[in-house]
Amino acid sequence: MSLEDLKSKDVDGLRTELIELRQAQLKLRLQKGSGQLEQTHQIRQVRRDIARVKTLLTQQNIKV
Repeated sequence: MSLEDLKSKDVDGLRTELIELRQAQLKLRLQKGSGQLEQTHQIRQVRRDIARVKTLLTQQNIKV
C-alpha cells in the first residue's frame, strides 16, 4: 500500500488497515515457521506498512 493511499484514509480506515496488516503478519509468520513461505520479503514489507500506519496515527495524535 502506498503512502498516498494511507494518507487519504480517515482514522477508522487506518485502524482497520492496521488490524488487517497485523493479521497478515501473523499468517506470514506461521507460514515461515512451518516452512511454507518462499517469499520472505513479504514479512518485511508488512512490518514496514504497519510502521507507516502507526506513524500516521501518531501524527494525528490518536492512540494506537
